[in-house]
Amino acid sequence: MGITLKKIVIIGGGAGGLELATSLGHKLGRRQQADITLVDRNHSHLWKPLLHEVAVGSLDESIDALSYMAHARSHNYQFQLGTMHDIDRENKNILLDKILDSRGELLVPARRLYYDILVVALGSMSNDFGTEGVKEYCIFLDNLRQAQHFHKEMLNLFLKFSTQGKIGAKVNIVIVGGGATGVELSAELHNAVQQLHSYGFGLDNQALNVTLIEAGERILPAMSSRISVAVHQELTKLGVRVITKTIVTSADAGGLHTKDGKYIQAELMVWAAGIKAPDFMHNNFGLEVNHINQLVVKPTLQSTLDPVIFAIGDCASCSMPDGSVVPPRAQAAHQMASHVHGNIIAMLRDRPLKAYLYKDHGSLISLSCFNTVGSLMMGNQMCSSMMIKGRIARMVYTALYRMHQISLHGYIKTGLIMLVGRINRVIRPHLKLY
Repeated sequence: MGITLKKIVIIGGGAGGLELATSLGHKLGRRQQADITLVDRNHSHLWKPLLHEVAVGSLDESIDALSYMAHARSHNYQFQLGTMHDIDRENKNILLDKILDSRGELLVPARRLYYDILVVALGSMSNDFGTEGVKEYCIFLDNLRQAQHFHKEMLNLFLKFSTQGKIGAKVNIVIVGGGATGVELSAELHNAVQQLHSYGFGLDNQALNVTLIEAGERILPAMSSRISVAVHQELTKLGVRVITKTIVTSADAGGLHTKDGKYIQAELMVWAAGIKAPDFMHNNFGLEVNHINQLVVKPTLQSTLDPVIFAIGDCASCSMPDGSVVPPRAQAAHQMASHVHGNIIAMLRDRPLKAYLYKDHGSLISLSCFNTVGSLMMGNQMCSSMMIKGRIARMVYTALYRMHQISLHGYIKTGLIMLVGRINRVIRPHLKLY
């Protein structure tokens, strides 16, 4: 009689979920010590911090995206296309929605997947806080489809202006949310206009009016005030209008209304303020969730009410010994994936699980080709950091993505990807024009 393999199911193929599936595939799948399945609603993966580059066209997703199915075959795990809508904890099943084509015809019926260990790695989405009109009139940048939608709308807007715009007219783009996404997108837009101008668009940075709105006292509230001030100054030099201490109360087809009675006109609006876990997590499945739908976990990253369910990344609420909560950052998702990998191995071997402790290695903000600003933590002292900017900061920023690629592909294939990237910079346009 054969041995029944333990079934490990990972929901969500973002940075944390995909890295975990890959590492478990290498450790357990290759040796046929466990059956690992990754579930995601998309066919391909793209590192979420790059979505703002896809949105403006400085990154071609067709080159950088990773096929889950092909990657699964090469790394000893299985991939299932689907969207989870329920967890049957009593029978240890997850329920996946049926899949329909564009005409509404059934492609794949609803399914159940059995698990011995379940890892929820669903990431996060933008939180509109119920603000009137935001869902109808603003674009979010939570996934590749939304980034592609923004890119199409941006090109259409710029094309319309370059052919119909009046002398002295402005292209008005408003971004709500002064976090990393909003800041990096505002800088990337100015780079895009420079590139488009070189390709013959009748548009330059003088005609671009980008407004960045932040409800708090300063942009980049999760970073030090030193970095916030430096980035604010850099954005101002580019021509970005930065407005702080301003709350948006509603949106309509022509712009945004603020709490202080102002109306900010815009032809294109992006909402990048706040995060929450996917809305269906609010159903909680008998598990503990917080006010933004995150699954509350113990220091071992197990859910508080079910020891065989783990959560990692932005959808997990993990408290640290000092009372702080692990921030929703790519480095946290990477660390959590590595930690849960070790704890799953320990669980399968009846060994004690270890508590996770977030290690802040610093933060970096890319202002496109113009500058990169951030800080690196020095040693283990949380209050000791070194501010860096310019070429060195850019190299470190790029290295973070390379580390993600190495965890997925290994050193040799990542090196080849880097070589192809250099070749493409020579033979392909600097901006995606379609």
